[in-house]
Amino acid sequence: MKTHNRWLVLAACVVINLCLGAGYAWSVFQGPLVEMFGFTPAQATIAFSISFGMGPIGMILFGPLQDKKGPRRITFVGGLLYGLGFILTSFTTSLGWLYLSYGLVAGAGIGMAYGCTTATTVALFPDKRGLASGLNAAGFGSGAVVFAPIAAALIRSFGVLHAFRYLGIAILIIICAASLLLVGPKEKQAQGAIPEGDKRPSEMLRMGRFWILWVIYAIGGISGMMIIGHASPISQEHIGYPLAMATAVVSIVSLSNTLGRIFWGSMSDRFGRYPVVSMMFAVSTVGMVLMYLNLSPVISVAGIVLIALCYGGFLGIFPGITVENWGATFNGSNYGYMFAAVGIAAVIGPVLAASAKQANAGDYGPAFFMAAALNIVGLALMLGFQKFQKKKASE
Repeated sequence: MKTHNRWLVLAACVVINLCLGAGYAWSVFQGPLVEMFGFTPAQATIAFSISFGMGPIGMILFGPLQDKKGPRRITFVGGLLYGLGFILTSFTTSLGWLYLSYGLVAGAGIGMAYGCTTATTVALFPDKRGLASGLNAAGFGSGAVVFAPIAAALIRSFGVLHAFRYLGIAILIIICAASLLLVGPKEKQAQGAIPEGDKRPSEMLRMGRFWILWVIYAIGGISGMMIIGHASPISQEHIGYPLAMATAVVSIVSLSNTLGRIFWGSMSDRFGRYPVVSMMFAVSTVGMVLMYLNLSPVISVAGIVLIALCYGGFLGIFPGITVENWGATFNGSNYGYMFAAVGIAAVIGPVLAASAKQANAGDYGPAFFMAAALNIVGLALMLGFQKFQKKKASE
């Protein structure tokens, strides 16, 4: 049996996800696209929503292939699609083309590649699942930090369409090259041996504990998505910062989101996944209360940091929770269904903030109060689930 350096594989996964995370730099592209074609911001934003909405769909559709064939080929094709999506976007002349190229094609590539890197890392690191999945997810979360300034420079020098083309070519080459380092976590899968306790998606979806954890994951994502989706207007309208400071807060949110995936992931290796999820709900609630009270700009930003850290933690921990409950054999598919909770949170969080603001004369306060209440519900569900699992184990 050929041995592989699992840390090298993890490094390749982080590089792949860093490139996939370039999609988080969408706001850099949106303004120039709106200016060039006369799209409304709402129309242009739909391309971003389609792209990231395709993530769970791509994981679900292509997860079975990854489970059977291993991660290398599926990630390679995912890199081709993602890079091609950017390249095709450089030929945009209409909204429909933008939705097709950046939304559907690039989005399918995200789902294929991210699903493979996630399944690979949690399976290769049974002893450090929290840290490995946290590092893997951190690569995705930090994509905007790396690619936003690169994209901005390319747009200034060559225009927005050429920026898409040059980035697409570079991203395609990097992801496809890095994918060649990926290996399947278990040779016995290729031999048809399925470990006892590993569940297929059809079996997992019939289990009550999946849906409890899915709801917990969705609730955990709502607070973070609320802040990520409204970081700039919250900073300006709720905290009172000028545009320059609000832009800095957006960067702080991105950095906190990234670091949270590593910090909470490593914490879960030490203290257990479920207790750390409970801690994150409690910390996120504190962050929401600080935002609601808005005692001072510094304290409110501290609240934002706490919320973003915890949001990142959920994305860093739940891949490990999924594989520990239903095994590594079909995790490429299984985590796709679990990750769909993040897609739901991506809709509910920003919409909840926007609706509360509109209903309260521009005041975000009620949204923070509702998010804090949801966090408490999530904490109660997690504590109840822990208690039930302990009772079941003792019996």
